[in-house]
Amino acid sequence: MSPPDIVEATAVEPESTPNRPTGNRLLDMLYRPPWVGLLAFLLVFAVQALGHTVMIVMEDVWPGPGFVYESAFAMGAVGAVMLFFGMKNKNEVAATWLGFWAGTLMWTGWIEFSFVWNAAAFGVADQIDAATGEIATKGEYLVMMSSIGLMATTLAYFLLNKETKCNFFLWFQRNLGLRVGKPNPANERNFAAITALETVYVIWFFYLLLLFMYDENILGEKHPVTYGIFFLNVVWAVYLFQRLMRFWKVTTAIRYGIPTAIVAWNAVEIGGRWHLFTEFWERPQEFAIEMSLMLAGIVIAGLLAARTPAHKKAELSRAKLATAQAASK
Repeated sequence: MSPPDIVEATAVEPESTPNRPTGNRLLDMLYRPPWVGLLAFLLVFAVQALGHTVMIVMEDVWPGPGFVYESAFAMGAVGAVMLFFGMKNKNEVAATWLGFWAGTLMWTGWIEFSFVWNAAAFGVADQIDAATGEIATKGEYLVMMSSIGLMATTLAYFLLNKETKCNFFLWFQRNLGLRVGKPNPANERNFAAITALETVYVIWFFYLLLLFMYDENILGEKHPVTYGIFFLNVVWAVYLFQRLMRFWKVTTAIRYGIPTAIVAWNAVEIGGRWHLFTEFWERPQEFAIEMSLMLAGIVIAGLLAARTPAHKKAELSRAKLATAQAASK
């Protein structure tokens, strides 16, 4: 699920449909780096916080314990419908965003709440922090840890898939000498499906990483290795972020921004586990104004990103070339 390669600033990308300046300075600015990548990063990053809020609201605030699973099923179903329309959509920008929201809704509605149901049905108790008496790890996340075998099995499939375009898997194929065959040049990528699957897998992978890291039988939240992982995570997030800032193409920025934002979010998760700050997104009843502003920001950012053409760089490159040629005459 690794993000695609950086598109060099001097390269001209293919363009399926011509794009012209909108006349709107804000939108025209969003066509250029670093704003394309920054918008994608901030949107995906904020959605990680909002996902926690949605879980808490559904379980504790609205619509009540009697309708939690019905609401979760409906949320996942909305995500499945968005994936259906995204997979049929020929517009790469729309398909990519539909894939992201589809993956997010299906993860929260169908996957996370399936663990909630299992924990409740089989009486898996929450893990309590002995020092504070507060919940350290909820029962559903203890159940989630059992999915490690499923993740390993499916990742083996992706690793050995000759059609993969994922840099992470391609790196392992090259360096481990895995000759899986030549990809089919006629194989057509479906960007909604790719983005939805990337979203689910990256969230899933890092959930498991943190859960096993927090386990006192393995490391524990205050283990020296945990501090080392936190440091390396911050370095990795900064490295990915500075690469993301070089993107021109919005769809590539989104698919790169998803793992970049989630890697960065891990630092927030660990910091919250250490009680370094108030996780206001987990207390929506007390921070209704802040959460409302965050939701409004996500909606506005999403609308702006959806209006950004996928291939604006090609037009800007041609315009620059034409200007240079005219000046040389």
